Amino acid sequence: MNRASALGLLKDEIAQCREEGCDAAAIEAEINEDISLEQIEDLYDRLMALPIQAGFPYEEPSDLERIRAARPTGPRTLPRPADDALADKMLGAWLGRAAGCQLGKPVEGWHKNKIEIYLRAAGAYPLDDYIPWIDPMPEEAQIRPGHRISTKGNFSQMARDDDIDYTIFGLHILEKHGLDFQTEHVGAGWLRLLPYHMVYTAERVAYRNLVNELPLPEVAVYRNPFREWIGAQIRADGWAYAAAALPEVAAEFAWRDASLSHVKNGIYGEMWAAAMIAAAFAEPPGVPAHDQIKRVIETGLSEIPANCRLAEALHKLMAWRGETDDWRAAWDRIDAEYGHYHWVHTINNALLVALGLLYGEGDYTRSISIAVMGGWDTDCNGATAGSVMGAILGAANLPARWIDPLGDTTGSALIGFDGSKFSDLARRSFEMSRQVTARWG
Repeated sequence: MNRASALGLLKDEIAQCREEGCDAAAIEAEINEDISLEQIEDLYDRLMALPIQAGFPYEEPSDLERIRAARPTGPRTLPRPADDALADKMLGAWLGRAAGCQLGKPVEGWHKNKIEIYLRAAGAYPLDDYIPWIDPMPEEAQIRPGHRISTKGNFSQMARDDDIDYTIFGLHILEKHGLDFQTEHVGAGWLRLLPYHMVYTAERVAYRNLVNELPLPEVAVYRNPFREWIGAQIRADGWAYAAAALPEVAAEFAWRDASLSHVKNGIYGEMWAAAMIAAAFAEPPGVPAHDQIKRVIETGLSEIPANCRLAEALHKLMAWRGETDDWRAAWDRIDAEYGHYHWVHTINNALLVALGLLYGEGDYTRSISIAVMGGWDTDCNGATAGSVMGAILGAANLPARWIDPLGDTTGSALIGFDGSKFSDLARRSFEMSRQVTARWG
């Protein structure tokens, strides 16, 4: 690793240590323009040895036993829908995820205000369809040429995206290794099926650590300042589909996956999303939307520590929802309190997923549109909100303008899975859910 890359990792690690409750000020003060690679390595090792400060108000374990001991009560299993209804919900979840992801791809990484500038210039604010490609674009809001294939009228299938790669991957691991798959199976699968340059942040670091044959407990933490970023949260869905209506099982599958590359709130993000999506399958259509969405989010929260930063943030958002009917006003409060996080951190983006769901109030279009218009990791947030709503509504109730352009097909960087059909993936997820229910249902 060169000096510039190492220094960048060191600075990211300082931010991460602070978020975990460590005092990194003295070490940060030692950084200067002339610092050598050897000094950077020494400072990094010292950062990793810092204790959590006395008085840090959160309880944030990373092992499953202690996570479960710290979680609130919740419904560990829920009624499984009839087969016909569940099969439709399964397809709805796959398609809902894909459409939400495709919606967010052109503006990935953009701030909410930048998105609004572009959409107003395009006559498309607020969103109610895929983002249009316009020419000329506003000088301060330009979609990259490579993302044109995700704009309205310019695609006939789902563009390749890691949010979909990991969903397919989860299904594959379950089919290959069965319900007792372990974290090492996930790591071996990455090395076999995922190109290194198609994984990012925490996953790329973990991949490198696997190649270098570090012991499994070190893979998630060695030189990995991204260990609480969103990478694990976007991997939740394949496990959740298999564990439909079984939130505790979905969360355990997610833990086995997330612990390869993440710790603490990075793990909780995937467990929360998996349990929430699993719970969404048990929701019948036609019930009061506010109660339904709140119940689904709270079921997700029941599988992570009650006193962690992610749970605190989500509970705050649910309280803010009761104080304002304007999602933009709630977004302002999110930005004021959590906007300091990196744009691909777990916590701020989980809040935007929940923002879309809470203010979408059971409407698929509003849910994914608000999640995307909020900015930051837009494709991930649109995908997760879309997955939840697709699981609730089922494919039959998703608007054709979102689903038809996908052509029942997705690109994928996962070796051997490019051109997969959503209908086939949904059928296989449904069959896997039968196996999971036979054991735990």
